Amino acid sequence: MAELHFFTGTMDSGKSTLALQTDHNHAARGRVGQIFTAHDRGGPAVVSSRLGLRRDALEVTGDFDFWAHVVGSLTQGARIDYLVCDEAQFYSAAQVEQLAKLVDELQIDVFAFGILTDFRTLLFPGSARLVELADRVNVLQVEALCWCGKRALHNARTESGVMVTDGEVVVVGDVDMADEPAAEVAYEVLCRQHHRRRLTAARAKAVSLAPEPLPFG
Repeated sequence: MAELHFFTGTMDSGKSTLALQTDHNHAARGRVGQIFTAHDRGGPAVVSSRLGLRRDALEVTGDFDFWAHVVGSLTQGARIDYLVCDEAQFYSAAQVEQLAKLVDELQIDVFAFGILTDFRTLLFPGSARLVELADRVNVLQVEALCWCGKRALHNARTESGVMVTDGEVVVVGDVDMADEPAAEVAYEVLCRQHHRRRLTAARAKAVSLAPEPLPFG
């Protein structure tokens, strides 16, 4: 029986890498699938991993209809055994419901990957609907770490190095790197305590709370 799977974790926890690996594993067994994404940091119509992996994909826009797309493809003779849906937090609730319908009515496996909450710590509508409908919800075992060493639970948005908690929900950016200048818009994973205090790695270093990188690796 086909299933709707939702894999979730913070930024930098390997979701896109796992999405590409999932597609590879199924394709290697002779299954035929399609890959989808939305607002990937690498640009439109691509799934990109921070490990350097990239794959062309179909871009999910606000008016994209998964049911119509798949039924249309099947009608034209295409074979589709599974869908890999990256950046699923940006899908609408209606689009998630279309994915569930594909699983139930056409027996097509769906593997969705996404972040649970936005930079304000509020659930993305797409992720919320996935939690409600998915047959399996999987929290990624690769844990992203806050600068303090605790498990990172939240994605903080920074603008020119300063953490912000309001603004547009969808703003594309990447995880800030400690040894690079602050980007105009970037993201940093933080534990709940330091997200509440708006205490990023740069700010902590400025007040001598984190003078040196943590000794991992």
